[in-house]
Amino acid sequence: MSEQWWKEAVIYQIYPRSFMDSNGDGIGDIKGIISKLDYLKELGIDVIWLSPVYQSPNDDNGYDISDYRNIMNEFGTMTDWERLLEEMHKRGLKLIMDLVVNHSSDEHAWFVESRKSKDNPYRDYYIWRDGKDGSEPNNWESCFSGSAWKYDETTDQYFLHLFSQKQPDLNWENPKLREEVYDMMKFWLDKGIDGFRMDVINFISKVNGLPDAEQPDGRQYAPGGDYFMNGPKIHDYLQEMHEKALSGYDVMTVGEMPGVNVEEAKLYTAEERKEVNMVFQFEHVDLDAGPGGKWDLRPMKMSALRDSFTKWQKGLEQEGWNSLYLNNHDQPRMVSRFANDKEYRVESAKMLATFLHTLKGTPYIYQGEELGMTNVKFDSIDDYQDIETLNMYREKVIGNGEDHDKVMESIYVKGRDNARTPIQWDDTEHGGFTTGEPWLKVNPNYKEINAKQAMADPDSVFHYYRKLIGLRKENPIMVYGSYDLIMPDHDQIYAYRRQYEGQTMIVMLNFSGDTPVFKLPADFESKGELLISNYDANAEEDIREVELRPYEARVYIMK
Repeated sequence: MSEQWWKEAVIYQIYPRSFMDSNGDGIGDIKGIISKLDYLKELGIDVIWLSPVYQSPNDDNGYDISDYRNIMNEFGTMTDWERLLEEMHKRGLKLIMDLVVNHSSDEHAWFVESRKSKDNPYRDYYIWRDGKDGSEPNNWESCFSGSAWKYDETTDQYFLHLFSQKQPDLNWENPKLREEVYDMMKFWLDKGIDGFRMDVINFISKVNGLPDAEQPDGRQYAPGGDYFMNGPKIHDYLQEMHEKALSGYDVMTVGEMPGVNVEEAKLYTAEERKEVNMVFQFEHVDLDAGPGGKWDLRPMKMSALRDSFTKWQKGLEQEGWNSLYLNNHDQPRMVSRFANDKEYRVESAKMLATFLHTLKGTPYIYQGEELGMTNVKFDSIDDYQDIETLNMYREKVIGNGEDHDKVMESIYVKGRDNARTPIQWDDTEHGGFTTGEPWLKVNPNYKEINAKQAMADPDSVFHYYRKLIGLRKENPIMVYGSYDLIMPDHDQIYAYRRQYEGQTMIVMLNFSGDTPVFKLPADFESKGELLISNYDANAEEDIREVELRPYEARVYIMK
């Protein structure tokens, strides 16, 4: 397995709308990001993944792009963006941009033309179909609720939108469309960016003929592949993209790929196939979803989490590469979801960080994670902004008469606005994010949880992250070492061994509020150097048996 800079990097995701507001309009912006680059440099990260800053009507917070080559007015200008890139590179930080090419905005010039007539030159940039029996062309459902088709009176046809009605799907069958995308990618690469995070990129190839799905959301297997995930031409498209857009640059790529399994991920990430460097898979963040999907809550079992991570660690051990994450702009805050965000919030945040940074793969930090930020519970549905959340609420409560309190509980646990509340910089009004009214309310716990307080406290979550990131840079075993479970049947302790070039590292993690006992297998070396722990621990302690405190994490290099 080759060594690569992107394997050794730690990546930090910025959701610009919620990061830092420089002009008091309540919306985070590019100048706000520039003002915090020294903070990120101090944290120790290597790469920033910037969620979309392109021109957009903001139906889905920038993931509906109306102009791929311009910057959203609310975020600033192209000059601001160019300065951001310059200031990042000056500090040795790399920038990867979001690539959103499964769909555009319905306000993009291509779609404005496409809907004018059936013989418009841009018609085939999108997926248009006649209705069937006076209804939609097929029974597919949008990922954001409701039908995946919208009727357009102008030409008496429907267009496909797997997300919002304002996000029509692009037609990747059209070679002209593909050339437009590759040309746009080179526009940004030539400006000096360091790669792309590719939004739902495994959706770009749809199954031939667009047949009805047995299950309307289309997420199960059909002949020739999934209906719209990992479709029949996906590998052709990604290899062509590499050849025509990426091959001349030293950049990294990560594909967001819902529904991908280990065997498919090997194909996507195998170095010789030249598709993407790594994928975001969703298996571990679907473990607390019941049969009814994301909003159907069920308890998360640590054993299921361990089984899932182990499957991916072993599956991509010799080929391919893992992305390591527990939260992002679409997922709730990890300390609230996977651990304890109340009496053990600090210990939990440090334990989960230890977990992510001691696995094989590239770790992703989502903004605020390094402060131990938590989920939020707004009093009213009117305080929420996320289109997925609001559509679901309208469908379930207003449309189907379901219980308001029960639906709100699902939103408190799973809603995307949990991750999107503004960063808590200090204990002043609105957490120091803005001098105006924030676009989304700040989590009320900003007085206790904020960057100013964290940076002043040597035992904070922030400084623990700094130490972890530093250790990863000094210890190649944390990046490249093999992975094997210890105590594989324990229901509270998640422990594993990493090995690399004659060195062994032991990681012990307590995913509970109890005090279970870690037992080292008899054939292991029992003397270790304590590399990091989230409690005060005796470095000389015999580690053959260790009673772990609530949410305790320890990492040893064995002697």
